[in-house]
Amino acid sequence: MDQRTKRVLWTAAGVIFVVALVVHHNITEQEIIIFCVMVPSIILHEISHGYVANAFGDDTAKRAGRLTLNPAPHVDPVGTLIVPALLSLGSVGFFGWAKPVPVNVGKLRSPRNQGVLVSLSGPAVNAALAAIFGLVFVHFVRESVLRSGGFSTIALIVFYASLVNVGLCAFNLIPVPPLDGSVVFERLLPARYWPTYLRYRQYTMPILLGLVLLNFFLYPHGPLTWLFDRLYSWWSGVLGL
Repeated sequence: MDQRTKRVLWTAAGVIFVVALVVHHNITEQEIIIFCVMVPSIILHEISHGYVANAFGDDTAKRAGRLTLNPAPHVDPVGTLIVPALLSLGSVGFFGWAKPVPVNVGKLRSPRNQGVLVSLSGPAVNAALAAIFGLVFVHFVRESVLRSGGFSTIALIVFYASLVNVGLCAFNLIPVPPLDGSVVFERLLPARYWPTYLRYRQYTMPILLGLVLLNFFLYPHGPLTWLFDRLYSWWSGVLGL
């Protein structure tokens, strides 16, 4: 079975699962907002890799037409739509991915050092978005929330735009391949271990997805849920809630 057929089958299965979940689930305003802020945050995360690579001499993403804010070239049906939808509906976290922006590390002027910056640019963008929306919330929204004791639609959008990006930044910094945080481990790995590492690295994505799904089914007792619940509680405190 080729990769295209597998992708079609996975997409079809995911769509069926999402539809079944929606049919038996009353979708809330909060879930819609979480999904709507998660998708562009994931896409901006991915675009940043291409922009930073281009600045360091690798124009692969530019030539592939991936340095665009048009979401269409970046959307992965499973990672950008289905997985975020499932997590939003299940209220179990913020996770997803866009089509990887092509980067040729060999074309960077300093491949090993600049490769680290290219990888970490994604989480950095999420951190910047979290800070920007957090400041907007604190200076323009928080007072009305505290005064009324509830969130308006605008307040929910600003709050979750901040919170979602905190989650995406933290998750992508986990030092497990293929997440961006693994680049620090890779940079420190002695060259003699690279052939073995690269041989096994291709199997890490299914393992990572398996752990996320396991956490989904163990909710609310999964380790990722425990970790990110504390992260979100901390960030809510930072925002003064």
